[in-house]
Formats: sequence, C-alpha cells, structure tokens
Amino acid sequence: MRDFIARPEHGIVWISGASSGIGRALALKLAGEGYKVAVTARSHEKLVELQAEARGLSGSIIVLDGDVSDAEDMEHVLASIEYEHGTLAMAILNAGVNLPVYAEDLDRAAFEKSFAVNLSGVVNCLLPAIRHMKAKGQGQIAIVSSVTGYGGLPTGAAYGATKAALINMAESLKFDLDKMGIRIQLISPGFVDTPTMGKSALPMRAALISSEKAACQIAAGLKSQAFEIAFPRRFATMLKLARLLPYGAYFPLMNHLTGWRQRPPLDDHHPVMPHPAE
Repeated sequence: MRDFIARPEHGIVWISGASSGIGRALALKLAGEGYKVAVTARSHEKLVELQAEARGLSGSIIVLDGDVSDAEDMEHVLASIEYEHGTLAMAILNAGVNLPVYAEDLDRAAFEKSFAVNLSGVVNCLLPAIRHMKAKGQGQIAIVSSVTGYGGLPTGAAYGATKAALINMAESLKFDLDKMGIRIQLISPGFVDTPTMGKSALPMRAALISSEKAACQIAAGLKSQAFEIAFPRRFATMLKLARLLPYGAYFPLMNHLTGWRQRPPLDDHHPVMPHPAE
C-alpha cells in the first residue's frame, strides 16, 4: 500500500519557520501549486509580506503567528487551523536557528536556544499535529533536519547536535506512525544560499543552492514515496558516506573540505562555517 501524499483537496499545509529562507520559499511554491498554506513564525510583519506576495497564486497563505519554543503557542496554532481554516493534511516542521559554537569561547546560551528551537520546537509542533492526524487516520509530516546531522562539522556542536537528534527522531517515529496512517519524511538540505552563507569563503560554498531551488526539491520530494529528501544529492551522499569512515580518516577529510585547520586563531571576527539556514 502506498503512503499517504497530501494534495490540496485534503486540507491545510502548515509550515513553521516560514518568515525567511527555505520555509518562505516553500510556502510560495506550495501556494503556487494550489495548496492552502498556514505559515508560522515570530515575525508577523514578514508573514504578512509573504501573504501579500502569494496573492494571485492558485493557492493561498494563512498567517498564524507563534513561537515554536512555546508549546502553548503551537497548541493554539493547531486549534486555529482545525477549527477556523480546515483539516491539517501536512505539517512541515522547518523552524530553526543556526548559532555557531567555538570551543575557545563556549556560550551556554547558544546550546540552550538551539535545543529550545530546533529540537523542543519540533516536539511542540509534533505532539498536536500527530494528535489531530491520528483522529482522522491520515496525514503527512516532514521534519527539516540537515546534512550536518550526518556527522560533526566545525562550529556545529549545537546546531549539528539538534539536527542529528531530528534524524533519529524521524526514523524512530516512522515505525509507529506507519501503523497509524501518518506518513513521516525527513528533509536533509545541504548548504542553502542566504545572507549569512554569503559571508563564507569556505570551499563548501561550491555546494550552495538557492532557497527557491531547495523549495523545488522539497516540493517534489513531498510527492514521492521517499523517506528522506536530501539535496544536493551528490553532496549529501558524500557527507553520509564520509560518516562511515574511521575517525582517523573522517577528521582530516572534514578539515580539508572546510579548510578549518588552516584558519588563524579566533579574534574579534569569528570565521563563519556554513550550515543550512531555515
């Protein structure tokens, strides 16, 4: 039996972290395909601008403000979707922050915020989404992780740790959700071109793709039977295979690919290690 694939007639698509980056581009892409898309983020102004940009598309944008790190906020968002706008057919849990961590200057706040948004934020969305989908016996959930979750990279001690946890979370939930008629997918983007990424001169910049291209890859993957949507495919496969290497080979390879070992000691201008931005 084929897994459930949400179509516009099935109900609402909910995207968290939709005020910028991948989330914003994906909201416009799906609205252009006829979906009714509920968007959530803390920035009301950016969501309203997104809604205005979607006017004239075959679908539409619904603005539902909220902070994913606040569980009560997410309960209210799901209640609004179900009781004011229609059935929740698909949830794309995309909200996240990318806070670089440097061992020479460790900051507890970077870890706490990363865990609160990237990890607990997904849980806060998952619980009400699964509850609503379970009642209807069908639904589709996509969790946005990252290729950085495959293995440790420079400055990724907080960000990468949350993304690795999301990979394990999606894999583990699949066993039970399959029996409930709820389809879960894992989205693992490579490095997406954003203003922050534009500051990096690392060799990995060659793997950059635009938010719009990322949205196209995700939209196609959501309609496929694949569990993981990983892109760019060659780059994602390289990082996944690299993780199978013994540590004696893995760390020199990552140093070479990122150019990290050749960087001078930290000063007032910290080097930027690219990570995907939601």
